[in-house]
Amino acid sequence: MKIDSHQHFWKYDEAEYPWIQADWPIRRSYLPNDLAPQLQVCDISGSVAVQARQSLSETDWLLQLADADPMIFGVVGWVALQSTELRSQLERYVDRSKFVGVRHVVQDEPDDRFMLRPDFKAGIGTLREFGLTYDILIYPKQLPAALALVGDFPDQPFVIDHMAKPSIAMWKKSEFGKAEFESWKRAMQALAIHPNVCCKVSGMVTEASWGSWTIADFEPYLAVVLEAFGPQRLLYGSDWPVALLSARYEDAYGIVRGYFGQLSDSERELVFGGNAKAFYGLSVGRQVE
Repeated sequence: MKIDSHQHFWKYDEAEYPWIQADWPIRRSYLPNDLAPQLQVCDISGSVAVQARQSLSETDWLLQLADADPMIFGVVGWVALQSTELRSQLERYVDRSKFVGVRHVVQDEPDDRFMLRPDFKAGIGTLREFGLTYDILIYPKQLPAALALVGDFPDQPFVIDHMAKPSIAMWKKSEFGKAEFESWKRAMQALAIHPNVCCKVSGMVTEASWGSWTIADFEPYLAVVLEAFGPQRLLYGSDWPVALLSARYEDAYGIVRGYFGQLSDSERELVFGGNAKAFYGLSVGRQVE
């Protein structure tokens, strides 16, 4: 069974999704019936839907979609991690089996050490009580804070979204790009030392040169995460429909599938489904061949 561990849904509204820029062609709604044919083309059985708005209504809506569609195996929602009402918010979802994790859009926080604030860390500490994972969405400049956070919570399952969004478009074009690559590489290696941390192989195409990338652009980054985390802690994700800015669903999938062709069958099964199922505790069966 193959699982897309990272995709989004939205009913497009300019006020609700201000991060979708005016000239982006994804300024429309994307719902489960839009995703289904993409999964079918790549023989993927289902997905994990990840929040795209920071509100409880987003979590409620994604769970409603998941309840109505067995293709959605799990939901990574949003709760107010810094709020004194966090526990009551989590109790609201405790009986929703498809509520598997939480994410905050840390990449947009102006404070690079936002995740180390006492109230945020208190929220992270509460997640374990409810058996929830945490998706770390950051840029490379925020990797030092991520490293400190995961070290403080060795029993909390974390996953790094989009390989921490390294600037793939820049790495071979300038000395700055090369230096950033080396810094990112060292940080990812340091994160991988912590056994409670996984990494999503996702979001690469939007960090590359839109429309002009080559498969070779991604290979140095894929090599780093494969060596650091191994096939036992990597999760494939599409980041659809955001990834459509730079590639079709099947093309973005093909980049990752092609690179991991070097793995054994059992290792590929982990990267493309088994690890997502285990990390998120997804209640899905084995696909019958």
